[in-house]
Amino acid sequence: MKTNSLRFQLLSRSLLLMAVLLVIIGLFQYVFMQRFIYQNKALSVQNQILSLPPDVWRKLAWDIPDGNPDKIIGNAAGDALDDKLSGNGHNRNPFFFLQDSTIAFYELNGTLSVLSNSSIDGQAPPKLAEKDYQDAMRSKHELTYKVIEQASGSEQLIVLLPMKTRDELVGVVQVSVSTKPLRDILMRQLLIFLSIASLALIGGMLAFIHALRKTLIPLSNMVDTVEQIDAGNLAVRLPIDQGQEEIDRLADSFNGMLERLETSFEAEKEAKEQMRRFVADASHELRTPLTSIHGFLEVLLRGAMNQPDKLHRSLTSMYTESERMKKLVQDLLLLAKLDRSPDVQLIEGELDVIIKSMAPQLRLLAGNRKVSLKLTSNLRCHFDEDKIKQVILNLFHNAVQHTDPEQGDIQVALETASGGVELTVRDNGSGIPPEHIAKLFDRFYRSDSSRTRKYGGAGLGLAITKSLVELHGGTIRVESFAEGGTAFYVWLPQPCPE
Repeated sequence: MKTNSLRFQLLSRSLLLMAVLLVIIGLFQYVFMQRFIYQNKALSVQNQILSLPPDVWRKLAWDIPDGNPDKIIGNAAGDALDDKLSGNGHNRNPFFFLQDSTIAFYELNGTLSVLSNSSIDGQAPPKLAEKDYQDAMRSKHELTYKVIEQASGSEQLIVLLPMKTRDELVGVVQVSVSTKPLRDILMRQLLIFLSIASLALIGGMLAFIHALRKTLIPLSNMVDTVEQIDAGNLAVRLPIDQGQEEIDRLADSFNGMLERLETSFEAEKEAKEQMRRFVADASHELRTPLTSIHGFLEVLLRGAMNQPDKLHRSLTSMYTESERMKKLVQDLLLLAKLDRSPDVQLIEGELDVIIKSMAPQLRLLAGNRKVSLKLTSNLRCHFDEDKIKQVILNLFHNAVQHTDPEQGDIQVALETASGGVELTVRDNGSGIPPEHIAKLFDRFYRSDSSRTRKYGGAGLGLAITKSLVELHGGTIRVESFAEGGTAFYVWLPQPCPE
């Protein structure tokens, strides 16, 4: 297992956290158990002290010889106390204090008398501060104990209990017990806890490795799936139902990103393909008039310039081709300008007024074709006058190209539709095959190349028209009818009412 892997880091950090928690639990357990054992030991000593009447304790203190100024005696006093505590002369049941303990009596005059000393080291019991004894006297038989460390390094548990006879305070009984057996119990319990904790850590590690491996399976599946994805294979998707909410959300987000990337790559691919077609079509369209002009120039240079008829036809043809090339270049420049930084100034006005002012020009373009206008008055919208005229002229010119010169019928209508103004240009031409409608607004696309080439078209008129309509915030669509004819619909939004 690699140290920088997610599995190792989760395992190590989890075990470290468990170890810290076990150490904290062990410390609290040690402190609470120490307090419990010491308190239980002190309570046991207190019960043994209370098993003797206060008079007995005072008499025991008075029977101590006065040979020692501090009234601290050794084994002789202990033997005497043993006799008294065993019931000799007092008709009491035998009573035994714990071994390795020292019993002393603190009198009201501040004297500490040793009654029995059975400690292993034989040291005199420590005399506490006066305040400790005063506090014990006021405790009214409440448990009072202290833990102190002697100069020899041994630790003593000292129990203090006041003694009263008929509401008269006699003194304080002091019992000192070594805490070594208690600390041995604590250390034994601590070692047991550490052993159990170590086994728990080892068992937890083994169980956690297996659980961690199963938990990380969805993440491993994601890694395997992602490794299969590259720029040429964006169709792969991650499973989003693996039973883990976070992994499922990550997979869902990653799938969304893949979809956006795939769409972006497809759009880029399509844009490159359109650019390639655009360059090829533009080159083809520019090459045709240049080739024609070049051919006529060769004819003239070979002597046709001295023949008036051939000279006139050649010049006329070259003029026509140059006009066609000029229009193509102008359309290309216009498209580039619309794509880069369109300059449009939208002014609110009545669109029917613009169409009526263009009526003579439209009839002139139509020739012998029938032209009918059906315009609803007072339809206001925002438009750029020059550009909206170009839209109308492009659509009308397209209708002229696809209708019969004698039987053609072109209708221009203006009415309200879907909260806006809709301009319709309809003709009775041959119609457009369904397979061409989707690409009709593509640049250099011609559904009938022979007819458009006859009139000098390069397939840019409808592309320019769509760009101009979109600059106005509108839409354009086309319908071709089974009985013949085509209709273009331009929708422009009306201004909001004030």
